[in-house]
Amino acid sequence: ARGSGAAAAAGRTRAAPSLAATATSFDTASFDDVVMKTYGRYNIAMERGEGCRLWDTNGKRYLDFAAGIATACLGHAHPALVAAVTDQMKKVTHTSNLYYIPPQGQLAQQLVDRSCADKVFFCNSGGEANEAAIKLARKYARTKHGIERPLVISALNSFHGRTLATIAATGQTKYQDSFRPMPDGFVHTPYNDVAALRETLDRAERGGFLGLGKERRLAAILLEPLQGEGGITPATREFLQAARDLCDERGALLMFDEVQVGVGRTGTFWAHEQFGVEPDVITCAKALGGGVPIGAMLCKEGANVFAPGDHATTYGGNFLATAAGLAVLKEMSDKDVLGNVRARGGQLKAGLEALVAGSGGVLKEVRGMGLIVGVQIAEGNAVTAAQVVGAAAARGLLLVPAGPKVVRFVPPLIVSEAEVDEALSIFEASLADAKVA
Repeated sequence: ARGSGAAAAAGRTRAAPSLAATATSFDTASFDDVVMKTYGRYNIAMERGEGCRLWDTNGKRYLDFAAGIATACLGHAHPALVAAVTDQMKKVTHTSNLYYIPPQGQLAQQLVDRSCADKVFFCNSGGEANEAAIKLARKYARTKHGIERPLVISALNSFHGRTLATIAATGQTKYQDSFRPMPDGFVHTPYNDVAALRETLDRAERGGFLGLGKERRLAAILLEPLQGEGGITPATREFLQAARDLCDERGALLMFDEVQVGVGRTGTFWAHEQFGVEPDVITCAKALGGGVPIGAMLCKEGANVFAPGDHATTYGGNFLATAAGLAVLKEMSDKDVLGNVRARGGQLKAGLEALVAGSGGVLKEVRGMGLIVGVQIAEGNAVTAAQVVGAAAARGLLLVPAGPKVVRFVPPLIVSEAEVDEALSIFEASLADAKVA
């Protein structure tokens, strides 16, 4: 439908672009001609996958320690997931939430059974799950406490999504600057700083003559138990407990963003389980569908203030997405995937720590939980995480940057001992390629 409009007005003609990928080539120019450049893509076009391996359109094989950015928890073309979505497609794919969707209820029950929550709202992504949580917190503050200007506190260096509200919650100005003014009602506090958390709230609630008055504003504190995009930095138990205590004092909601770390990535089903701090709201996505788009916002009954019409999504919790979610959870239970995450995560972390020790100060440290692990390049080194990731891809290992100086390892949760050893070997060689060593 572009036809004689924009193209003709620009005074150019062209043949219809071909996006067909073959075993020998992929026309990236034609792709870029019609797809918005909202991503900085590597010059790789993927064609197929199996387990923890991917093959590009030139037939090159890769060991995948990116997993679609911590999403393909069962790897690629997993038989159980393929069977579940194929079978569901043969029955019914989508009807909308005008009607009951039986597998949606089944998946909600399984999530409730695995959490401290009582209710689930399904959507399509992590950003949407966090958007739902923010709306829930605002309504909760208004209806339960009469708060007219609800405030959500989140952390510096956090990442909560790409909608306007979730980038406002995100504590990184690089995601906000092009889209200002930001929505009101968000402030940021230093991560893992207990004293600063209370000071942040005190400043935000100050008002009146000479700032001597005080306005009740706190609706929620939104935190990641481990900051992913912020550099693979786990929370401290003291920080999460301080947030819990502050929310209890003020009647606010403690909300944990587990979009990247939830559903097994850290070796427990929820990352917050390892801290012994219980939230009122949990958000998740990524691994929940194993690559099929799905997100969820879970809450305790006391926070369940949504009524019909308050929030909705056309595709949320449809037959296809929830069939995928049920398959993922069944496979995780049947095959002790969490046990594998703990074993392989320990192996990966130990191997990376050995590389750090032998790097002569080029690498600084290893951080993470389970199978979300980051290696920080020392600040004095000019090489960036993106350069190391590019060098690794050239050698057939897929990794993900987590900020300018952290290389992220997030393989499928079914990764084997041999595959972890292989990744460590390739990563070591890639450091030299990137002129880090």
